[in-house]
Amino acid sequence: MLLAVLLLAAGLARAAPAPADSLRPAPLFARRRLVVQYDSRYSIINSHFCTISGLKLGLEWRGRVRTGAAVYFLSSGIPTVRELPDNAADTANAQLRFRYLALYGEYAILENPRWELSGSLQMGLGSAYVLYQNDDNVSDTTPRDLIGLLEPSVAAQMRLFPWVSLGAGAGWRQPVFVPQPIRSELSGPVFYFRAKVLLGPLVRTVRQHKPLFTQEGLHAHHSKHHRR
Repeated sequence: MLLAVLLLAAGLARAAPAPADSLRPAPLFARRRLVVQYDSRYSIINSHFCTISGLKLGLEWRGRVRTGAAVYFLSSGIPTVRELPDNAADTANAQLRFRYLALYGEYAILENPRWELSGSLQMGLGSAYVLYQNDDNVSDTTPRDLIGLLEPSVAAQMRLFPWVSLGAGAGWRQPVFVPQPIRSELSGPVFYFRAKVLLGPLVRTVRQHKPLFTQEGLHAHHSKHHRR
């Protein structure tokens, strides 16, 4: 009888679910959330500082993987070095313009409650043209050239408080499948600075009546304890 009870107990122990702490971690592509972000980048084109504005729409998984699409355009014209058409005015104010649609992927290589280091890659497709004044002093454009763009970059982010962070990144914009004159104009460095306000943590901080500028949860020892 005792042997039967022990065998039954051993069988129940094997069938019982494992404790929560011993369960395997959730898959990487779990707990996704929608991300909408205004993305302003800076660059140097034809020795001129310029702003490239964009809007990103994508998904984020577990705070580490981000994918989606974005649209970018040159916020202001940049003087071009390309040869102008025959009908351009002698004193034509010729400006380079471009816009493109991009797919992006981003992965957080290192991450803790205070810091994040991530790498990203954008692949874009769009058009570039030159806006100029013709002989009649009327605005005209050159034919639009199809452009492909590759843009790898790295970024670092520091969480100041649970609900706000500052970050910076740098990369390189490389045109592909385009003639050499366009490649020479559009290739160049890209850099950006970001300030993020995270509404979820901000709402939780207010609801739990915590100090707005608390450092709770941002220390390294908290991260180790959290992993346990």
